[in-house]
Amino acid sequence: MSSRYLVKDILKEITAVLNPHIERAPREAQLLLMHHLGVDELWLLTNQNAAVKDVDKLLRRVERRAKNEPLEYITQRVSFYSEEFFIAQGALIPRPETELLIDEVIKNIKDRDSNMTFAEVGVGSGIISIMLAKHFTNAKFIAVDISQDAIEIAKKNIEKFGLENRIELRIGSLLEPIGEDIDYLVSNPPYIANDFKLESNLSYEPQNALFGGTVGDEIIRELLDEVLNRKINFFSCEIGYDQQDKIRNYLNNKPLKKLEFYKDFSDFDRGFTLGL
Repeated sequence: MSSRYLVKDILKEITAVLNPHIERAPREAQLLLMHHLGVDELWLLTNQNAAVKDVDKLLRRVERRAKNEPLEYITQRVSFYSEEFFIAQGALIPRPETELLIDEVIKNIKDRDSNMTFAEVGVGSGIISIMLAKHFTNAKFIAVDISQDAIEIAKKNIEKFGLENRIELRIGSLLEPIGEDIDYLVSNPPYIANDFKLESNLSYEPQNALFGGTVGDEIIRELLDEVLNRKINFFSCEIGYDQQDKIRNYLNNKPLKKLEFYKDFSDFDRGFTLGL
């Protein structure tokens, strides 16, 4: 590392460190330096000769990224639905495709002032319940996860948005912690088959939020059983790209008023909404 700790020099050198490992090395070098300095992009571009302190701390972050640790875990920030959330290892990093799940719920409930009770299974970082609570301003939310780490991460985000009185966090498996009547269940559950080989960067994310069983759709089927047994009015759920036929077959001859699937940005099946 150079002894001239200026923005322009550090950027070149950390880009060189990242370049063999990261596809967008110049951009990610900028993002890491912006996070390190606590500045925005405009400041970075107009202060190329500014001094950079604590370079060793910055280098440790760069080395983590060079080993393919997700950028979001390093900066502890993730953008979702035009908002910024806290994220850390222990909760799945939100993907843009999950914004479509929120869109599906909003599409099905026209009344923004509804006082419905929503439940979310697998709250993770809390992004789904938070964005729905911001839209449905009179609704109640019960959000469940089996991971205490995820619950703590979700709690931070819920507090950031001032929604502590409207989103209740509970730890437990599926709907086990919820005895109340539920109007709408929403979930982005684990749906990858246990033997599926993941990309290396996904090894940093909680495996219990990714793998759904031997086939992959076991947890989805358990949730479907709960919906039918409890007669929950609506259920919107994210799925794997190859699971539509399995879900249709599982629900064959069930007394449904509605079963609609939706696609993601790449035109793959990504989720469904069920109505009773």
